[in-house]
Amino acid sequence: MKIDLTDTTSSKINKAIVEGRRAVGTPAVGMVLTLVIVTDEENAYDALKSANEASREHPARTLVVIKRHARSPGGRHETRLDAEVRVGSDAGSGETVLLRLHGELGARADSVVLPLLLPDAPVVVWWPAQAPDVPSTDPLGRLAQRRITDAYAVEDPLAALAVRAASYAPGDTDLAWTRLTPWRSMLAAALDQARATVVSAAVESEPDNPSAELLARWFEDRLRVPVERVASEGPVVTAVRLGTPDGEIVIDRPEGPVAMLSIPGQPSRVLALKVRTTAELIAEELRRLDPDVTYASALRTQAPAAP
Repeated sequence: MKIDLTDTTSSKINKAIVEGRRAVGTPAVGMVLTLVIVTDEENAYDALKSANEASREHPARTLVVIKRHARSPGGRHETRLDAEVRVGSDAGSGETVLLRLHGELGARADSVVLPLLLPDAPVVVWWPAQAPDVPSTDPLGRLAQRRITDAYAVEDPLAALAVRAASYAPGDTDLAWTRLTPWRSMLAAALDQARATVVSAAVESEPDNPSAELLARWFEDRLRVPVERVASEGPVVTAVRLGTPDGEIVIDRPEGPVAMLSIPGQPSRVLALKVRTTAELIAEELRRLDPDVTYASALRTQAPAAP
């Protein structure tokens, strides 16, 4: 069910949500959080699709904040809130409200969003594309326990990581880090099996890949070894090589969802290591609402000085 509201207010939107819920027989209980997506028209569809898929695991009220900029000088002073309320099958396993903020209202988005938050439930804010330099001090970011950015979606990912490192606050995270979860799990398991001292490391990926950079920083932080960044054709991270006195531990994924793990003295084995969808990444991030100290430590790690 969809309800369109033009030139509306937050109170009218709340009433529309209740009316829609009664019409389709959808209870409010069971929703575990409020997910606020801050985006533009270009990225709104894909972001909302991913959020709806993630809501099957985490039923949520999803608020999509779209700031509309007037095309003509005369319309720049127009302040208006338009909304589209979706409940039932049109909203995944929760409720969805698309908020289009016109004119100066875009600078006061928090005043629109605050009355629409689920009471006594965590709040997560996600910027699928461009994010503020300091998410924790952004008016919407201040409402949230978790703030999700994506360095992969910006023009200069490595510069974005530098900004994130300088402005990090507990609760910040980035999907470039979430993409590494399978890699980090398999590498940790490989090191447990090899029980060898790592003396060097190399990460191969497409140029300027933020996930590869975070993986390299994670090695530098945890293993205290120099890490070589090697450019490949991609996609994303294609190989990791850890040097030990007994030989190299290698996870190689040149293409596709399958990788090869090689450990000195053991037979090679095949691993499932696909590139995950955005919906899967968001679902993972919504499983935890506490600060990710491992991400923070890796993000702020500087490469060790050359001897």
